[in-house]
Amino acid sequence: MLPDLLKHSLRSFKRQASYVFINILGLSIGIACSLLIALYIINESTYDRYNVKSDRIFRTILDGKIGGQQLTVFSSPAILGPTLVKEFPEVEDFCRMSGMGATTVTYENQAFTEDDCIEADSSFFNIFSVPVLKGDPANLLNEPHKAVVSESTAKRIFGNEDPIDKQIKIGTDTTRFIVSGVMADIPEKSHFNANILTSFMTNRRSKDTQWMSNSFGTYLLLKPNTSYETVEAKFHDLLAKYVGPELEKYMGISLDEFLKQGNQYRFFLQNILDSHLDPSIQQQFKSAIDPKYLMIFGLVGILIVIIAAINFMNLATAQASRRAKEVGIKKVGGSTKSMLIFQFLTETFMLTLVALLLALIIVKITLPWFSSLLDVNLELSLLSAWYVIPALLLFACIVGLLAGCYPAFFMSSFNPYDVLKGSFKTGSRNGTLRRILVVFQFSVSILLIIGTMIMYRQIKYMVNKDVGFDKNNLIVIENAHTIGQKMKSFKEEIKATPGVVNISSSTAVPGRINNINGYGIEGRSEESYLMTTSWVDMDFIDTYGIELASGRFFDSTFSSDSAACLVNQAAIENFSITDLEKTRIVDPNNESINRTITGVMKNFNFESLRNPINPYIVKVQDKNMLWGYISIRLRDDNKAATIAAIEKVWSDFAPNTPMQYYFIDEDFEKMYTQERQNAKMAVLFSILAIFIATLGLFGLTSYTVEQRTKEIGVRKALGSSTAGIYIEISKEIFILVSISALIAWPLIYYWAGQWLTNFHFRIDPGLFSFIYGLLIAIVIAMATISFKVMKVARLNPSKSLKYE
Repeated sequence: MLPDLLKHSLRSFKRQASYVFINILGLSIGIACSLLIALYIINESTYDRYNVKSDRIFRTILDGKIGGQQLTVFSSPAILGPTLVKEFPEVEDFCRMSGMGATTVTYENQAFTEDDCIEADSSFFNIFSVPVLKGDPANLLNEPHKAVVSESTAKRIFGNEDPIDKQIKIGTDTTRFIVSGVMADIPEKSHFNANILTSFMTNRRSKDTQWMSNSFGTYLLLKPNTSYETVEAKFHDLLAKYVGPELEKYMGISLDEFLKQGNQYRFFLQNILDSHLDPSIQQQFKSAIDPKYLMIFGLVGILIVIIAAINFMNLATAQASRRAKEVGIKKVGGSTKSMLIFQFLTETFMLTLVALLLALIIVKITLPWFSSLLDVNLELSLLSAWYVIPALLLFACIVGLLAGCYPAFFMSSFNPYDVLKGSFKTGSRNGTLRRILVVFQFSVSILLIIGTMIMYRQIKYMVNKDVGFDKNNLIVIENAHTIGQKMKSFKEEIKATPGVVNISSSTAVPGRINNINGYGIEGRSEESYLMTTSWVDMDFIDTYGIELASGRFFDSTFSSDSAACLVNQAAIENFSITDLEKTRIVDPNNESINRTITGVMKNFNFESLRNPINPYIVKVQDKNMLWGYISIRLRDDNKAATIAAIEKVWSDFAPNTPMQYYFIDEDFEKMYTQERQNAKMAVLFSILAIFIATLGLFGLTSYTVEQRTKEIGVRKALGSSTAGIYIEISKEIFILVSISALIAWPLIYYWAGQWLTNFHFRIDPGLFSFIYGLLIAIVIAMATISFKVMKVARLNPSKSLKYE
């Protein structure tokens, strides 16, 4: 029976070759899209699963609110981990980690730039499942100035030499590091990268006992069968015991009094498996992604498959009259309804399997490009696990059922008496369903078109918005610490370089924040305020082009300016400062100084436009502050030659150390990499969704025109013009697309509004995006049907009337 059924199905396919081609093409593109999206979602959802103990590894997250400012950050005091292991029996081990930023590594007078250099405790290899290739895991980082390099880094720095016990210089540390081990490369799907690990105890602050100095990441390994809630419940008493005395010292109030004022200071635990999907936490290492995007693209993948399935349903039901006689004869010959359903579903499954094979080929070909677009390494390995192929076959069966179920039941229900008598009609219900399905397809298409336009408008707005300082022609040197005490003479030489407008050194620059500190205001002893902090030199304001709302900038002729500060307008507004001359900022980091405010800076965006402009304070940079950045403003012309001249000066001051620099405008654009990638994905899948929908519309129009060929001939014979016939046939499509827009508009207005809430500075979706979306859909739909309609409309009526 089955061989006969397959043979019959193949003959049926041959008779309807064009429609079969449309169905297979639409289904294969739909399945390919859904597979690509599935691969991306699986990739992003499976970070850190390489860790055998992942269910027991937790990060300590600081959740603070001071002076109305919320701060949720993966940061903790150095003393937290050792104290938890000592006082909490549920905690088995801890590991503190801190990124060192862009670092220069030198071996035998050969310098290498390393972005992924991390300080870590000796417990690193007990907590994380990173294989040690050389060395004793228990003793790799147990002493100061020990280092572990990754396998690829060892080859890059040492070549074929054995790296063990080799000495390397890291950063500006005058003491050489001893390579104590080699580890496997950190898996790509890890929330941190580390090509070099140095012993955490090398850091002079590793023994810091201050509880309110949160500078390091702390990981905890809980004991088996321990609930993390049990540990979290003990944090309040721990903080009262240790943080309370520091609050009393700096603010004169207890922790409970501090909390009753509406402030917040607590730690909570986050499982390591959740770290990559939580952008609400300020990260130390890789940026987290927003899981909303995964849900959005997952929904898009499902909708694209549904659109492809709708094409199949539309074309199958549209051609029902062609197969009516076949159904009638088979029923008279003894075929039951269930047998006919089985036949039609078998045909659908055959087409779906062919579409699946074609989709796998499409995925294989496009996967490298798709991976490059998203900056991830996606792989399609059919043999990676036993369940991959069965899962794909099950997916194909589900798509086949979705596409073929209604047509199978619809066509198997034909009455053989009406069919063979010649009085069979498919009925208005069938046509109504096809219209509903076309409306659904174009509603999805319009929704994607408008959504993509809004995403691109928001990205364009963020990139082009005036951020309150001149970010053009401004380069930032990251490894300023390399210059050390020679900073003054270095700046003088750079400033004398042709093509250089100005130069400044500072501990922070817009886009690169490294200090958020608590401050007080004289006379408000029980209140504390958070401000982003930067120590700057006298050229900072001029170099960045930041305007002052009032007052003046630091002046080297005023010795009192060393104890002064500038704040931004946000600080003035948030802290209700009304009289600058009488206001003194209490600096807990230097108890002997209550800082006067010499000036107020106009607000400028020092973070992503996702965030509001928070209070900002700048203080005079001490000559011993050797860390941070060097900012250089260039003239607009001949920048390449100017940078080459700057590098020449750099090499004189820091021989054998590469100058690591970036353009600040490009760095700001990188903040929106995820949005750019998602917008590109949205464009891609919008185009494919529209293509699939128009593919079905083309097939449906071809059939409709074919059915109405005689009617068109009669209309032409009675004097209708070609344009009149075109309008008559296409007006239904125009109406359906317009209805689709009315359905899509409120949905995308809501969803776009929800997405835009991620940005403090955002566009108004506006009316034109919605109108443009409708116009684009109408143009595409009209262009799709025009060829077939015009071809038949131009036929000689004599040929149209003879058409069968």
